[in-house]
Formats: sequence, structure tokens, C-alpha cells
Amino acid sequence: MPPRQQQTSREREIRTDIPHTARIWNYWMGGRQNYEVDRRVGSAATELDPGITALAAESRRFLRRVVDHLAGDLGITQFLDIGAGLLATDNTHEVACRRNPAARVVYVDNDPLVLTHGRTLLTDPRAVYLDADLREPDRLFARAADILDLDRPVAVMFMGVLGHCERIGELRAVVADSMARVCRGSYLAYWDGTTDSTDFVRMCATYENVTAVPYFPRDHCELRSIFTKLELLEPGFVPLTRWRRPAGEPVPTVPVSGYGGLARKP
Repeated sequence: MPPRQQQTSREREIRTDIPHTARIWNYWMGGRQNYEVDRRVGSAATELDPGITALAAESRRFLRRVVDHLAGDLGITQFLDIGAGLLATDNTHEVACRRNPAARVVYVDNDPLVLTHGRTLLTDPRAVYLDADLREPDRLFARAADILDLDRPVAVMFMGVLGHCERIGELRAVVADSMARVCRGSYLAYWDGTTDSTDFVRMCATYENVTAVPYFPRDHCELRSIFTKLELLEPGFVPLTRWRRPAGEPVPTVPVSGYGGLARKP
């Protein structure tokens, strides 16, 4: 059984009078876990980049498709969603457990607000939130090993979170270190924002001035390098709108500046 979810004093000290990155993203996704101050910042960002809400929606569709493929087609029952953010719709544990009721999901975040909301709203015993930082892999994987069997394949997920790494070398190191800690046959599921849209790049630069967590979009060719030593599955590292998109599903009419992919550890 997962450890009991308890709030720390740090988690209880949550500010609702200043904008928060996770709540703004929740607003862009059409969620309810946000406040007026978040909606003001989110709306201003949308004026700079009309495609940001489409990116939020497409990122969730990518998560749904990749988790469904992992749990349903590839037989993965263990998921480590690092930098998970706030629960919304079609969360990792919901998608995975629909395809395989034996699936177990560990959400990892170090944000007090995310942990408080997650531990309050998460009622499925097959999923748990851990307080850990992706930059502290020893502690992160030691705690994850209390719940997941790391001697069996795990899907390691970074859903739009590694753009917070200021240097590409740090981003690559986080991925390489994480994949070194899981066994052969494990998978890396990854997406991040890219520089394809000048509106998105401009929005990120402005957004940095009003939130505590800056985001650094990168060229998709540069991001593709994280899959070194992994087997990148079809259709490759591609725009989110093209990754295993069902035939007939409408494509956004605005630019969506994000790429994603799925790779296997040989």
C-alpha cells in the first residue's frame, strides 16, 4: 500500500494572492484549480500567444495517448510521472487504470500547492503523490522504490516540465540519470515546448517576469538529443498534434509549439 498522504507545514503555507505556475496551466487547460490572479495572468499570456490554450489541450491529449499505448499495447503497469502538476482531466492514473486495472502510478512534485491539492483529491489507492525534486534523483528514486518495483519496467514521464531547466545540459542529465535508474524495457515519455512559434517564445519571456518558475522553450532538434541511447518509437519525436493522432480528430487551427515522443530503454 502507498504511504499515507499527509500535509507538511510547508504545504499548508499556500498563497492565493500571487499567480502560480501550476494554477495558470490548470486555467489554460480549462480546469477549476485556479484563482482570479492566475486567470488574469493566464489571459494576458493568451493575448501574447493565442496558441497556448491549444498547447495545453494538445499536451493532455498526448499524455492520454501515450499512457493508453503504454498500459494497453506495451503492457506497462508502473508509471513515474515526474513534475506532474495539478490533477485535471484524464490524469495518468485514470488513463492507465482504464486500460490495465493493475497499473500503479507515482506522481512526483515538490510544489506545496500541487502536493496539497493532489493529496486532497487523489482517492485511488493505485496512485500516490511524492514530495521530491527532479534535480535530486537519489531521494526521488529511493522514495519511488518504496512503491514501485524498479527491477520491472517503468514508464518515466516528463510532461512539459523539463523546460524549466535553464541549461540543456541539465535537462539531458536529468533524463539520462533517471533512465539509468530503471531497468531495461522501461520507457521514457516526454514532451516540451519548442521555439517553433515566435508568439510562444515571446510569451515565455514575458511570463518569466510574473511567475517564480521561468520556462525555456528550445529548438526541437536540440530536444531530440535526450533520446540518445534509447530506442525512439514511431512516429518519432514529432509535433504533439502528430503523435499517434486518431484519424479524423480535428487539428488545432493555431500553432501548437510542442513536440513529444516515446522511447524504450534497450
